[in-house]
Amino acid sequence: MYVMRCSKDDNFKEGRLSRFANIEISPSAGVLNYGQGIYEGTKANRTEDGRILLFRPDQNATRMMHGAERLCMPSPSIQQFVDAVKETVFANKRWIPPPGKGSLYVRPLLVGTGPILGLAPAPEYTFLVYASPVRNYFKEGTAPLNLYIDEEFVRASPGGAGGVKTITNYAPVLKAISRAKDRGFSDVLYLDAVNRKYLEEVSSCNIFIVKGNRISTPAISGTILQGITRKSILEIARDHGYQVEERAIPVDNLGDADEVFCTGTAVGVAPVGSITHRNRRIEFKTEGSLICKELYSTLVGLQTGRIEDKKGWTVEIH
Repeated sequence: MYVMRCSKDDNFKEGRLSRFANIEISPSAGVLNYGQGIYEGTKANRTEDGRILLFRPDQNATRMMHGAERLCMPSPSIQQFVDAVKETVFANKRWIPPPGKGSLYVRPLLVGTGPILGLAPAPEYTFLVYASPVRNYFKEGTAPLNLYIDEEFVRASPGGAGGVKTITNYAPVLKAISRAKDRGFSDVLYLDAVNRKYLEEVSSCNIFIVKGNRISTPAISGTILQGITRKSILEIARDHGYQVEERAIPVDNLGDADEVFCTGTAVGVAPVGSITHRNRRIEFKTEGSLICKELYSTLVGLQTGRIEDKKGWTVEIH
């Protein structure tokens, strides 16, 4: 794993690789008491000809900088972040699964490790990067997801931190996920906190709806995470000639959708077979010629070097 530290009013300088191990931390660390932490997620893939590719790590670095600013934390520069990810992946390259068998998931973390008793930014910060080989995120694999709209819980509210990848966005959704899984669903689709009528996102991925040639996804408004897979799929869809729109999507629009799918680093592009809302189950097309499969094929082709990258999205690790 890669570790780099800095104090509150300083900049990150030199980091180093060390064996994956526990870290020692003060009981009064800012991250333990006040949740001052953000994380990222990206993947390294092995190509058929043996190369190792990262996908848009600069976007993760930019998002971490944005989140750090929101939580009053110093952050690594884009170059420091990308270099740290590259070093971590190279040091763990034997753990990267063969092509088609999975990826090496890379988890950069930025946390307030310095001790602070009063509610204030921590005096010291730790940036670390570790990795693990992974297969599919959902146990159904590529089977369509069955989502549940839970109207009791919301994921984020206007003026909050839903638009940044803070660690505090994730523990609160565990209860909703657990409840949905007990009822046989894959995950929860959240509605907006104000009107409880507009689609926001799933616990750990963004949502898209398809009607004819039009692909829609909820607009970024401060409550929705700016997914890097989301951003990439929007661009790929435009390249494929689809009409793409980012807008407020009323939950009532779901009944008109031909297809629904989710996007995220962990899930890739996952088709949604059904969404259940107020005891009504709405089903979507999951067989035959699917737009989400077409887009996913292009995305994975770029990520794994099967399709030539003319966008400069992939970074090769030597």
